[in-house]
Amino acid sequence: MVTLTPLEAELLAVAGSVPDPELPVLTLHELGVVRAVHVRDADAVEVELTPTYTGCPAVEAMSEDIERVLREHGVREVTVRTVLTPAWSTDDISAEGRRKLREFGIAPPRTRMTAEPVALSLGPTRTTTSGAAPDDDPVCCPHCGSADTELLSRFSSTACKALRRCLACREPFDHFKEL
Repeated sequence: MVTLTPLEAELLAVAGSVPDPELPVLTLHELGVVRAVHVRDADAVEVELTPTYTGCPAVEAMSEDIERVLREHGVREVTVRTVLTPAWSTDDISAEGRRKLREFGIAPPRTRMTAEPVALSLGPTRTTTSGAAPDDDPVCCPHCGSADTELLSRFSSTACKALRRCLACREPFDHFKEL
């Protein structure tokens, strides 16, 4: 476990308080993408930022917002470095972030039970939760809580979300896909 100095902890909290540009209901801390802040000199810091996926178009906006809030906090020189290892996972979203997604009407990603790599196999596409195997974790509707949902589109307003519909209340909703 890395021990932070009080200044690094303060600056990490400031950088983490930036709202996500695509999901402003979440902060970058709640999303789990701000990994570290390193104080380099009296007035210089480096922030490690891990995008949700390698081609994420929001990285530039996140970097600019982090630079702005840290400069407003009194840091003269801010460098935001994109770090791809370890890769970001939806398991990095905090419990508070998952709660906020649900309240905002977005089904949060399901939590993986293991840190092991996820095996992939190609086969028939399953679009409804009701036909899932008993060990599958259903995508529950954030509006009524029903597990009886169907996939309408693998992509929604952003590449990290899918569009689903609840078969109980008939409301469409976004589902933050697991990675």
